[in-house]
Amino acid sequence: MTTKSIHNQVMNIQDVIDQIVNISGELDEKTIRWNPSEEEWSIMQVLSHLAEAIPYWVNEVDRVVEKPGSEWGRGLQDPARLKAVENTGQLSVQKTLGEVEALKAMVEKLSTISEKQLHAENPHRNFQKFCNKPVSFIIGHFIEEHVEKHLSQIKRNLSKLD
Repeated sequence: MTTKSIHNQVMNIQDVIDQIVNISGELDEKTIRWNPSEEEWSIMQVLSHLAEAIPYWVNEVDRVVEKPGSEWGRGLQDPARLKAVENTGQLSVQKTLGEVEALKAMVEKLSTISEKQLHAENPHRNFQKFCNKPVSFIIGHFIEEHVEKHLSQIKRNLSKLD
């Protein structure tokens, strides 16, 4: 991955965040809070999750860039991750959309990571699952692919309304 490609990744992440905010911002509150099934998240839960998860992963990237070789990651049962999707009925849709919109500025700083830093490998806390991965993997998998998957999830939820 080159510095130019990290810049393109950041632009893609920001574009996907824009799409999420634009789609969600046009919906009424009932639609945003609707759960398609017990196994699926509502759009509100997706938004709340993104508002928690992306800062977590950007901070993890910052941390391993500053201290190469340090462990990174968390599990699906991480308390902050779980809390973000619990009790979303008490969250303001507009405030949460604003938090998601603010993620664009947060991911911008990823553009400053050097090519050498992007290739530095770090061990995941669950080494059996992820082993050593470069910083570029954390950005690509846990930030870029992550927001893309949640955009698809929002679109899938909306397709079930028809």
